[in-house]
Amino acid sequence: MIPEGLKYSKNHEWLKTDGNLATIGISHYAQDQLGDVVYVELPAVGKELKAGEEFGVVESVKSVSSLYSPVSGKVVEINPSLGDSPQLVNEDPYAKGWLLKLEMINPSEAQSLLSAADYKKITETK
Repeated sequence: MIPEGLKYSKNHEWLKTDGNLATIGISHYAQDQLGDVVYVELPAVGKELKAGEEFGVVESVKSVSSLYSPVSGKVVEINPSLGDSPQLVNEDPYAKGWLLKLEMINPSEAQSLLSAADYKKITETK
């Protein structure tokens, strides 16, 4: 359940790039560890984020977890569906449950993230 073609952070965020645009979400592994997501807090459109910076939280029935930006950039869109349907993060983490889109400042930062195979290794050892 780890899609190829995406990049992954050690904090369990995934990143899909399209030119300078990056779509960010949390991995299936992360949502599975969280349990049922009941609330997602995301930054405002226009906010600038640095790689590794906390940008929001995901609340589940089990816990509250911070979200970290895998790359630097400016928030250009947040997923409008998550306000009314935070469970989309559980149901479809790689498509309907995406969190936000960034205009990347330095697209080469994505190269330092994990491949699907490398991410699979770190999730299997936990």
